[in-house]
Amino acid sequence: MNKELLLEFKDFGFKYNAQSEPTLHNIDLKLHRGERILIAGPSGCGKSTLIHCINGLIPFSYKGDMTGSLKIKDKETKDLSIFDISHIVGTVLQDSDAQFVGMTVAEDIAFALENDCVEEPSLHNMVKEAASMVDIDNSLLHAPGELSGGQKQRVSVAGVLVDDVDILIFDEPLANLDPATGKQAIELIDEMQKKTGAAVIIVEHRLEDVLHRSVDRIVLMEKGRIRADVSADELLSGNLLGECGIREPLYITALKYSGVDITVDKKPAMQESLVIGDEDAKKVRDWYAASSFAQDMGKKESLLTANDLVFSYKNGNVKALDHITVEIGKGQMTAIVGTNGAGKSTFSKVICGFETQDSGRLTFDGIDLADCSIKERAEHIGYVMQNPNQMISKVWIYDEVALGLRTRGVPEEEIEKKVEKALKICGLWKMRKWPISALSYGQKKRVTIAAILVLDPEMIILDEPTAGQDYRHYTEIMEFLSELNRSGITIVMITHDMHLMLEYADRAIVFSDGRIIADDKCYNILTNKDIIERASLKETSLYDLALKCGIDDGTDFVKHFIEFERQHMREKREVYD
Repeated sequence: MNKELLLEFKDFGFKYNAQSEPTLHNIDLKLHRGERILIAGPSGCGKSTLIHCINGLIPFSYKGDMTGSLKIKDKETKDLSIFDISHIVGTVLQDSDAQFVGMTVAEDIAFALENDCVEEPSLHNMVKEAASMVDIDNSLLHAPGELSGGQKQRVSVAGVLVDDVDILIFDEPLANLDPATGKQAIELIDEMQKKTGAAVIIVEHRLEDVLHRSVDRIVLMEKGRIRADVSADELLSGNLLGECGIREPLYITALKYSGVDITVDKKPAMQESLVIGDEDAKKVRDWYAASSFAQDMGKKESLLTANDLVFSYKNGNVKALDHITVEIGKGQMTAIVGTNGAGKSTFSKVICGFETQDSGRLTFDGIDLADCSIKERAEHIGYVMQNPNQMISKVWIYDEVALGLRTRGVPEEEIEKKVEKALKICGLWKMRKWPISALSYGQKKRVTIAAILVLDPEMIILDEPTAGQDYRHYTEIMEFLSELNRSGITIVMITHDMHLMLEYADRAIVFSDGRIIADDKCYNILTNKDIIERASLKETSLYDLALKCGIDDGTDFVKHFIEFERQHMREKREVYD
């Protein structure tokens, strides 16, 4: 029996009123009840515009010209109100904070029901049922701000489930979550789809993490067009992902380095189902045996030292930082990782002077930071916050990036050169005259990174530098940061991205419950099951691939892969230079 057709694009196109060229071209796409599809593609490819067409924000909030046909449940969307569409399509935004409207979890979930004039006690029962479905029913009286990132996402999901919608859209659900919580989020989406029977659309850059659970199809977009609408196995067997700037799973990259031919029959979409024959396993073992890696260059001279640092927020009974002692060397590229709420961002705020420690000592290049104001610390340490909306203060992109230089009295001709370089590196030069309000969350993130890069600090602390970035922009930003690092600037990255940690960091400092539980090479961290569990990390798929291919020392295999990958990147840079 054929499943109900819920959504159909036919030769659909869309052009914003403010733009001269269409954003979407000749879109043909179908979605049936119970289907689960992943929409992937580089930033600016039209993913957000596509989902805005589905959930009614186009044309009701974003004006423009539509061509072709878009039907939801066999009705043209142009003949439906946004109220009608909201009862069919529910959207969970990338930024959960932007979706909250209630003072408590219960109020937020009840918002749609109150708008529908649902009376008590039916309203209360429906709220409890939706909250129970996503396992947030014990937090109904909590304020959204008191919740973790994963809990906030559950509240957002409950808020759309309460309307019993037919189509669930998740816009980059993993962007702000630690690896373990991201894994739970994908499991939650899988569970909700099975419970409700709704169709699910996931928009996400982190392909490997989404494929923790199966999807029916992957829709790959580029330049406003659909390049592919195929099974995950078929897409991973070809080269389209790389051509479109999307990162393939690490185990796929390792297999390709080993000379293994990736075909559909090997079921490459999920590592659990991956078929590795004896011949392919031997290729992997031979590649591992033949590869070599660089020797450890030894300890770096200390730049930042924290000694027995303690900090507690007001009204808090728990230490956010519990006797932290650590050194960060000059010229190092360090990753700080751990679960949401572990103390990572708090540590960076204390370093920058936004918060003052209860006890303990912080020194920077031998200077006691207790004697330095926030302004004086900013002369040496640049900080890029996790949420770009908390940093931005200007209307226009160019002015935001130039703000710090203008505050320091730098001549305008020099400002222009520095701003141009930073904007080009961050992929924003063509948008320099745009208002910041027109940007996506990921684009705003790039603006804040550019605003710090122009100031030439000795140390840069970046809180989730690549959240919401496609692989191309991720690589551009990280290669630029690597270039700065090679010139002697110390880079500290607070991140949930295990790929970033493996590829770029010299070491990883692992936080859990306000304490440092590990400080080691990244490959040792991501192959230590105890550390992974305590810090809500995610074991690298490379380790599992090694075991699957008969390599006993999975940690050493990961180490070889990292060095091989870095050598590969160095060679690419040399060719480019």
